[in-house]
Amino acid sequence: MHCGHARFVWNLCVERQSWWNPRRGPAPGYAEWNRQLTAARGACDWLAAGSVIVQQQALWDFATARANFFGGSHRRPGWRRRGWGEGFRIVAVRSGDVRQVNRRWSQVRIPKVGWVRFRRSRSVPDARSYRVTRDRAGRWHVAFAAVPDPIGAPGTGGIVGVDRGVAVSAALSTGELLHCPGLRPGEATRLVRLQRRLARARRGSQRRARLVGQIARVKAREAARRKDWVEKTSTALARRYDLIRVEALPVGAMTRSAKGTVAEPGRNVRQKAGLNRSILAHGWGLLVARLEQKAPGRVEKINPAWTS
Repeated sequence: MHCGHARFVWNLCVERQSWWNPRRGPAPGYAEWNRQLTAARGACDWLAAGSVIVQQQALWDFATARANFFGGSHRRPGWRRRGWGEGFRIVAVRSGDVRQVNRRWSQVRIPKVGWVRFRRSRSVPDARSYRVTRDRAGRWHVAFAAVPDPIGAPGTGGIVGVDRGVAVSAALSTGELLHCPGLRPGEATRLVRLQRRLARARRGSQRRARLVGQIARVKAREAARRKDWVEKTSTALARRYDLIRVEALPVGAMTRSAKGTVAEPGRNVRQKAGLNRSILAHGWGLLVARLEQKAPGRVEKINPAWTS
């Protein structure tokens, strides 16, 4: 219910933002949206039954996303679809809203839900907000908002260059070759088999829904391994070297589709699609992003010409 309300409020903001006429003045902001939300909760019983904290935070998230778009750091906020990126945020976490049950499990208080148990993957920080999300594989996650301290430089004066590739995920200038783990051969074969079954399944059937869930679980396993490799690799590089040099690669432009238009179709479309999948599977952009977050000021992007 919270996910549905947050998605509805977000999409309502996107709709009103899309048809807003600039001649009428500046677009409505968070304060105006809050007044409209109060009126909507008074008119709709199903919306009033939800948590006002969840709905207000959806408004605040959209306001932040819009400001980031106009600031040039993020893409334009778009529509949210059911089953994709489901989640909501809770703020003003009190000390009694999170409690530890035992060595492995803890509990968090969610409005209008009560105490929800979750498994701790690390120690729970002293945060003022947390976000509950549901991935495509049907798994629920809770993430507490806390900015970790950056990793300090070792002070040895070491400099390393990182060349990202497809055959080798990251080749260091020291001669080390780092490979991002993907699906095992058996898992890749199973994924192809499931995708072929999905192509023959009738839309709207229970069989198709079951196959979609099975494919999502396999892909979620691959994404989890990629993120784990990126975290470990970025931490190791930040601890070992004072300066890390990487190529300034426009990953978004490099992984853009080559199919073109009907009037001017692209060439080698299937080969380009395979290359795009390989680039994204090795986590090029995520690796550099985590390096910049863990070692701020110690990551240098250089011109990729003549660097391999």
